[in-house]
Amino acid sequence: MNATTLSTLTCPACGFAKTETMPTDACQWFYECTQCHTLLKPKPGDCCVYCSYGTNPCPPIQAQGAEGGCCR
Repeated sequence: MNATTLSTLTCPACGFAKTETMPTDACQWFYECTQCHTLLKPKPGDCCVYCSYGTNPCPPIQAQGAEGGCCR
């Protein structure tokens, strides 16, 4: 399966959405909203900001499934 590397992050503080390219070799734990500068962090139980706020989960989760583990 080919994982998509694009995901649109939506800031929970201001609602601004921006499409970003996800890293394929690491989890991204922090992301600064380019509009309001809120620092996004993963929600409890999520491995990265893409799994919490993105339209697509990170590539390791796409490849292994939610129970497959990412950054564990």
